[in-house]
Amino acid sequence: MREFDLPEMAALLKQVFAPWVQELMIKPRTVTTTGAAFLVPQNPRLVRTGGDGPAVVCGQAVAAIADTASVLTLSALNGRFRNCTTVDLTTHFMRPMMLGDIEVRIEALSNGRRLAVTRSELRSVGSDKLAATATCSFAYLED
Repeated sequence: MREFDLPEMAALLKQVFAPWVQELMIKPRTVTTTGAAFLVPQNPRLVRTGGDGPAVVCGQAVAAIADTASVLTLSALNGRFRNCTTVDLTTHFMRPMMLGDIEVRIEALSNGRRLAVTRSELRSVGSDKLAATATCSFAYLED
């Protein structure tokens, strides 16, 4: 299988994903044989509005980051983008994701001919505490 490198992952964001997903500014950092790591730089556009409380990244953005980074990871592991659709996305929020850089780690739990499952971990950069996890299931729309 051919290698799918970090620049190809970054280019895939511009080629395949909607403009609002590109605004998440997901940056591929590393790829292993079982997963990948990403950085999402601080982005005030991802913060929920309302109230006088602290700036918290909205849950919809966290879920979109997990879903998108999972597709990028699967593309790297497959050596190419395989057209797929999200079948299930289960997100668990452990603590608020405060405004700042976000570290994302994706592990491919299964990557078969027709279905793939990933596990995502999201935390603030510099923190050892998880802010959110997500399990994503994808159906491949091609072989």
